[in-house]
Amino acid sequence: MVFSSSIFLCFFLPLFLVLYYLTDRKYKNFVLLFSSVFFYAWGAPKFIFVIIGTTILDFFFVKMLDMNKTKTVRVVFLLLSVFMNLGLLVYFKYSNFFIENVNALLHGMGVEGTIHWTKLVLPIGISFYTFETLTYVVDVYRGVHKPLKNFWDYQLYIILFPKLIAGPIIRYHEIADQIPDRSARDTVDEKLMGFYRFCLGLGKKVLIANTIATFADGIYGDPVTGEGALDPALISTGTAWFAAIAYTLQIYFDFSGYSDMAIGIGRMIGFRFPENFNNPYTSESITDFWRRWHMTLGSWMRNYLYIPLGGNKVGKVRLYFNLWIVFILSGLWHGASWSFVFWGVWHGFFLVIERIFLLKLTAKIGRIPRIALTMFFVIIGWVFFRVIEVGQAYKYVKAMFGAGSGEIIQTPDREWFTIFGIALFFAFFVVPKRGQQLQDLIYTSDTLKLRGHFAMSITAMLLFLISVSYITAGGFNPFIYFRF
Repeated sequence: MVFSSSIFLCFFLPLFLVLYYLTDRKYKNFVLLFSSVFFYAWGAPKFIFVIIGTTILDFFFVKMLDMNKTKTVRVVFLLLSVFMNLGLLVYFKYSNFFIENVNALLHGMGVEGTIHWTKLVLPIGISFYTFETLTYVVDVYRGVHKPLKNFWDYQLYIILFPKLIAGPIIRYHEIADQIPDRSARDTVDEKLMGFYRFCLGLGKKVLIANTIATFADGIYGDPVTGEGALDPALISTGTAWFAAIAYTLQIYFDFSGYSDMAIGIGRMIGFRFPENFNNPYTSESITDFWRRWHMTLGSWMRNYLYIPLGGNKVGKVRLYFNLWIVFILSGLWHGASWSFVFWGVWHGFFLVIERIFLLKLTAKIGRIPRIALTMFFVIIGWVFFRVIEVGQAYKYVKAMFGAGSGEIIQTPDREWFTIFGIALFFAFFVVPKRGQQLQDLIYTSDTLKLRGHFAMSITAMLLFLISVSYITAGGFNPFIYFRF
């Protein structure tokens, strides 16, 4: 089930909220758990048993880890949990990729025959909930937080439907105390602020991302298969740049829209999820970009991979190596494709050279030029992220610099340009100080004054109604990060 679908907006969400609010406090978690299981099973009925099975084993492993004080025993249960969860992720997500590359290697060596393998379907959201199961066992092992006493509470942490499919990636200790009791946040203000945030996210996805996507998809083809892509050797430089910028805006408003909707639903039912975006296109460096883009993934990588590798407490060569490893794995986390690996290498490269000399060099050129330079590198990186094959992506980048013949010139219509202008405006909304203040008021405030509530209520309802009308007139519109 997709947040931006009529069945979710008109049936599932309102029915869930009515039932949740009318239920006695001590039974709310059962309503939420049942609704979350139903939500996931609606789109992936077979894989719900994978989640339920792994949560049962994980709860047992962590309980045994916590009960034992012997380090060896604790390590054994830690490894059992880690290997089980990573094993399932590797099996479902990377088996096809591994077999395809082994076959390509064998054919390249002149070996006849092919390793036959049944194509596996990827469970929805497996990358996200796998990382959350890992934070549970690691946080308990490190003594950051005690494990949950109730198995149903643990299953709720993993399968909680607002963040289940595409994040934010919530580390266990960030939400552990909210699971058993959220009564302190059971207020009208929290519900209203959550509703406003949800509607803003819905508008980002449906009105901006979906519209902007039409041009990018028209150039790059189907996001999964690549079918319908235009030949990069034939497109004009302007068309190539428009496609790259369109996708740059699309992926931001698509993914940040989902995060806003997840955070908004969370607030409506008493949860406070961590922020996932902080205006990443106003970043003044790639280092700054990764403090602002998909922040929960960045926090996860830093705390559970980068720091265990030695973090900053190592020599320069080892530090640069650690950065490369983290970002190569970050690229691979996004998808089993060499294009994602290259995207990770691309960002890792700039993180390294910024530490070596680039940050000192760009410190002298002013804020706006730094933002523009960072966007230039980010946009090129997104081409490799979007196009399925690395070689094809390289050809599109070449077309951006005049390598195409220019036979094909694509010009969007007036409606598209209007939405494109709105997207640009909101992507850089916080560059002026007043824009940052207004965003903070809407996104981080615990409440608003009466006139603020009035203005936001009107805005939210309009966004909701217009978005539903767009969805009804359109078709299926999954979020980009559902693929991961």
